[in-house]
Parts: sequence; C-alpha cells; structure tokens
Amino acid sequence: QVQLVESGGGLVQPGGSLRLSCAASGSIFSIYAMGWYRQAPGKQRELVAIITRGGSTNYADSVKGRFTISRENAKNTVYLQMNSLKPEDTGVYYCKADIARTMSTTMRYWGKGTQVTVSS
Repeated sequence: QVQLVESGGGLVQPGGSLRLSCAASGSIFSIYAMGWYRQAPGKQRELVAIITRGGSTNYADSVKGRFTISRENAKNTVYLQMNSLKPEDTGVYYCKADIARTMSTTMRYWGKGTQVTVSS
C-alpha cells in the first residue's frame, strides 16, 4: 500500500509564509510527477504547482513568483514554499503523486489534504 501524508498547513496572516511537505511511503519502485492542488470552499480543485522527477516545474498563474515547489527524491518528499500569502490562497491543499509500485504499474495517489487559512 502507498500513502501520501501532507503536513505544514495552518493559519497565517496575509503576507506571511508557510511550507507544506508531503511524504510518500509504502511499496514504491519510483515516483514520477508530484504536485500540489488546492480546493477553496465552493470551488473546484485546481492545480497549484507540479514538478517532474527531473525537476521541471509548472505553476498556476495565480501563484507564480510567490510559491516554489521542490522535491527530495531520496526521501520521496515534495515541498511547497508559499510566500506573500493572500486570503485567496485559502483552501485545502492536496498532494498528488504518480507512483510506480513495479516496473510496469503506475498509479496516481492523493493525500488527504492540509488546511491553509490566510486571514488577519
């Protein structure tokens, strides 16, 4: 079984920073793309940032220049550094990873989410 566990969410004032972490554990052969998504109340889940195994990144326009995604392949962990946070960044942040449990089987896994609230 494979699990993704997020941590690092919380309450922060506008302009503040948070760092999210997501660690994958279990029977893992290799991890390909990893990413962060978020869902605000009453809205659909949206892509925040994604990173390939080789380190190529892509960001939503709304977070470019403020958020940075990174990963440590040896630790099966992906991070999201969030700076200059705005109230509209509030939501539940989900980690996603495309994980191969064998050489021929790759599946998409999701974490349970961590709440980020930006408010004064």
